[in-house]
Amino acid sequence: MALQNIGAGNSDDAFYRYKMPKMITKIEGRGNGIKTNIVNMVDIAKALARPPSYTTKYFGCELGAQSKFDEKVGTSHVNGAHDTAKLAALLEIFIKKYVQCYGCGNPETEILITKNQMIQLKCAACGFVSDVDMRDKLTSFIIKNPPETKKGSKDKKAMRRAEKERLKEGAAADEEQKKMKKETKKKSSSTSKDETTKLTSTKKKASGSDEDHRSPAHSQVDEKEEAPDEDDDDGEVQWLTDTSLEAAQQRIQEQLSAVTADMVMLSTDEPEKKEKASSKTSDGSENGNAMHYRKLVGEVKAILNKGVVASELQSHMEAIPAPAQEKISALIEALFEGIEKGFAKEVVKKKRYLAAAVSMEEGSHLLLLHAIEAFCLKSTSNALKEIPIVLKALYDSDLLEEEHIVQWYQEGLNGDNKDSQIWKKAKPLIEWLQSAESETEEE
Repeated sequence: MALQNIGAGNSDDAFYRYKMPKMITKIEGRGNGIKTNIVNMVDIAKALARPPSYTTKYFGCELGAQSKFDEKVGTSHVNGAHDTAKLAALLEIFIKKYVQCYGCGNPETEILITKNQMIQLKCAACGFVSDVDMRDKLTSFIIKNPPETKKGSKDKKAMRRAEKERLKEGAAADEEQKKMKKETKKKSSSTSKDETTKLTSTKKKASGSDEDHRSPAHSQVDEKEEAPDEDDDDGEVQWLTDTSLEAAQQRIQEQLSAVTADMVMLSTDEPEKKEKASSKTSDGSENGNAMHYRKLVGEVKAILNKGVVASELQSHMEAIPAPAQEKISALIEALFEGIEKGFAKEVVKKKRYLAAAVSMEEGSHLLLLHAIEAFCLKSTSNALKEIPIVLKALYDSDLLEEEHIVQWYQEGLNGDNKDSQIWKKAKPLIEWLQSAESETEEE
């Protein structure tokens, strides 16, 4: 079944996640009894999360013809012969009025009927409540036939929660297996060490027994060689030290002066050595790291200047010998360096490259967030002010989940850079995500 993006404004976006089937029509009958059958109206209505009777009735109101949806059979008929393109254009108007959020444009809305018999659209993505124009003919039909409560959304949320729990259990099982492997490795290493110690002890015993057999002859030779020296020393002059009080005091003063001189030399030499060592390490490491990072940014720019497609970027990035965090940070700087205004718009335009960077390895979502954080703090443009819009755009594009954004925010508040302005700018979005999760849990 051929699919298309929901909403005419999103028709060119290849990564748009909201899809619906293309309309299929069939003209039936002849003469005054001719009718247009929308064959896949049920599938279209499911994709839009609206009853198929609403869309069928809307066609009849706009075309000035009788329309009927048979719920038992699931067929949708409109009197008269109508082109597929004409009906598809009317469906786009229906989507704009009764499906898409008036704030963010996403089709994740739910129809609400107030106590005053007014129709509203509540968006599950941004929380905006849109007021529908009650002058439209379809509004009276919707009030008489209100939509049923959504059970599918609860089922989907329950499925998502079950999936998260399953992933957590799998991660816990993997950790237990890793611990078991480590314990077995430790046991094997301890046994191998015991065996090596036993072998060395046996070798030492064997070598010691050989030395015991050879040592007497060696000792006898040494005694014979040393014996004449002792006899010769009897005739030599013996040196004696002066034990008087004055000589002892003089020796003490000489020793003290020598020790104090050495202490002074050590005290003067140590700070100079420390300064030299610190200057060598700090200057060398900082300059080396900066040069390495600038070279990495140049390599990424060269890849992008070649006209590499976003789908091919992953293989090129994996070929670069550098840590994943440095590669993603270099990609962010190569894509958005020099942008003064409209940082969020550029992120939306180049989200395909960010999707390729996120799919490089596990944990790359947090690496992407850290890279965006570093770029916003380092750049002199207005990128820091647009950080909540950037995060919302990446969240809507399914590049980031609420778990990644909340984890990054909490780690930043508890980290060394907790006083940064970026956390104040991102706080409203975090509160919105957490409130949305709490509402789903209450449901």
